[in-house]
Amino acid sequence: MKAWVYGEERELGAAQFADYLDPATTAVVSIDMHRGHLDDSPDCPCPAPRARDVVAPIDSFHDDARALGVRIVHVKSVLRPDGADDINGIPAAWRRTFPLHVGAIPNADAHAIEGSRWTEWVTRVEPGDMRVESKRRLSAFYPTDLDFLLRNQRIETVVLNGGFTDCCVLNTAFDANNHNYRVIVLRDLVRGTDPHLESAALSMVSLHLGLVLDSAELLRQWRGIGQS
Repeated sequence: MKAWVYGEERELGAAQFADYLDPATTAVVSIDMHRGHLDDSPDCPCPAPRARDVVAPIDSFHDDARALGVRIVHVKSVLRPDGADDINGIPAAWRRTFPLHVGAIPNADAHAIEGSRWTEWVTRVEPGDMRVESKRRLSAFYPTDLDFLLRNQRIETVVLNGGFTDCCVLNTAFDANNHNYRVIVLRDLVRGTDPHLESAALSMVSLHLGLVLDSAELLRQWRGIGQS
C-alpha cells in the first residue's frame, strides 16, 4: 500500500494497517465544501480558492465510495443569524488572526450565517448521505453530533477530505484521533492555505494521527478487499 509519510511516498504493508481499510466500518467525512469558502465572487466571506479544484474530484470519489457501500458525511459550518455564537459572542480567533496574513476580508461577518447562500453545499449531496450542519468552530466534532452519529453507525475509521488542510481538516483529524477513531486523510482531496502549510499539516497527520493516502490508492485497497 502506498502512503505518504512526512511528505515522502512509502510502500507500507497493507496487512499492517488492515484495520484502517474495512469499508464496512468506515465513513468519509467531507469538510466545509460550501459556498462560503468556494464561491468565486469577490464578496465570498472566507475564500479558500485552492479548494475549488477538488470539488469535481471529491464528487467522483464519493460516487466510488458509495458504490462500495462506504457512508458519506458532509459537515459544514453554520452560525446563528444573530451572530450570538460568533461575531456577537466571543468571535472565532481566525477572524482576527487570519487577516494578519491575507489582509482584510470585507464580507467576513457573513461567513456561515444560517439561511444565507454562503452555507450552500458546492459538492453534491445525495439523498442517502448524512449531513452535519452545526459546526461552529474549526473541528467537525465541535459542537456537533458527529461523534454520536458515527458511533451509531458503528464507524471506526474516518476518511477526511475538504478544506483547509492546515485548519479544519487538521483540527478534525486531531479530534477524531482523540475520540479513538482511525484517521485517513486524502492527500489529493484536501487543500490548505498554501502548499507549505498543506504539506506541514499532512506531515503532522502522517506522524501522529493516521494515514495520508491518495484517493485512488484507498479505492484500490477497498476494491482489493472486496475481491479477496
